[in-house]
Amino acid sequence: MSGGSVGLWIFVAMLALMALRVPIAAAMFIPGAAGYWLMTSDLALLNLLKGSAVARLSVYDLSVIPLFLLMGQFATQGGLSRALFRAAAAFVGHRRGGLAMAAILASAAFGAVCGSSVATCATITQVAYGEMKKGGYHGRLSTAVLATGGTLGILIPPSVPLVVYAILTEQNIAKLFAAAFVPGLIATAGYLAVIAIYCRLRPELAQPSERQAWPARWKALWGVWPLVAIFVLVFGGIYGGLFSPTEGAAVGAICTFASGALSGELRWEGLKRSFLGTAETSAMVFMIFLGADMMNSALALTQMPARLAEWVGHLQVAPLTIVALILAFYVLLGCVMDELSMMLLTIPVLFPTIMQLDLWGLAAEPKAIWFGVLVLMTVGVGMLAPPVGLNVYVVNGMARDVPMNETYKGVMPFLVSDFLRIVALLFFPALSLYVLKWL
Repeated sequence: MSGGSVGLWIFVAMLALMALRVPIAAAMFIPGAAGYWLMTSDLALLNLLKGSAVARLSVYDLSVIPLFLLMGQFATQGGLSRALFRAAAAFVGHRRGGLAMAAILASAAFGAVCGSSVATCATITQVAYGEMKKGGYHGRLSTAVLATGGTLGILIPPSVPLVVYAILTEQNIAKLFAAAFVPGLIATAGYLAVIAIYCRLRPELAQPSERQAWPARWKALWGVWPLVAIFVLVFGGIYGGLFSPTEGAAVGAICTFASGALSGELRWEGLKRSFLGTAETSAMVFMIFLGADMMNSALALTQMPARLAEWVGHLQVAPLTIVALILAFYVLLGCVMDELSMMLLTIPVLFPTIMQLDLWGLAAEPKAIWFGVLVLMTVGVGMLAPPVGLNVYVVNGMARDVPMNETYKGVMPFLVSDFLRIVALLFFPALSLYVLKWL
């Protein structure tokens, strides 16, 4: 059997296992191991297995993932999400759709210490959904806003998928975080604009809350100073050269723990849930790493990445068209896979292809960083778009009184905003790369 045929069967087998609801790590590992065995021998497969896990899990840079996850867990259990929503609601809640805007702003701020879309979505939903329901907000708008706001957990640095991309492509994590910051703010502004337009066209979906006095506003704003201090310390330290991203994540985790403990919000039970949640998520991420490593090792033997890069290089089409098709492929893949699995599976195959293209005359490093931000923005769409839309499932699992089809209808205007943002980033790389001039 030729290498191309083996590579094709590996993909078919992976999709079949995913359709059977086999965990994604196993769905990648099993076909990868079978393909590697077909291309080599049983002894070669065993030789790879005995060292692959150690080689992957001993990578120092990977320690940044559980540290950022732990920081997010401490922030969740330490009550920072409630303080963020109260502060945002105090300033914009009196506007039509103000509580929905407050949920978006709280999600963006919480994403600055979390790094996980699902965690941001679940945490802000716990805090904001009851308030929005009490304020007379329609279920379609409330759940759509909370699902959409959750994507800011990965669009606003720190971002676990962006860390994974940096490790896979050997790029600088700090530069990727910096490049994603402005697009993340653009995403936040776009979502706020959608809410404003949505509520102007359908005023019955949201009622304005009572305007709060300035003393109440300042009091609510004072409640979020620990988050601001942590963000400035962590990212100021990283970009100021005081410590590496991994050390910054550790400092952030310690400071977030101290904030929750001193406020009295982070108690023993919350502490246990923080460590357990971090362990479970980290284990899932690392298992996906091992599954993707096995599959990518098999695909490398089939020479599919090299052949794909060579084939694309001979296509008589514009390089931007190729990038656009790759992004469309990510949107489709998002219908069946989560963002980490998509990146771990596809980046080793597609990244060499991208690096061979002449894109806006960019050098190798800016091109890699620009493409990483584009992929990050695109995989965020998969968290909302049907038929999977993991964030939609998370929100509807907590807001059971709202039918899921109502939430999917509600997220459609936000997906339009996502599309416009991705197009802007595709044609104007400076939106993400300009900030690198200051580093």
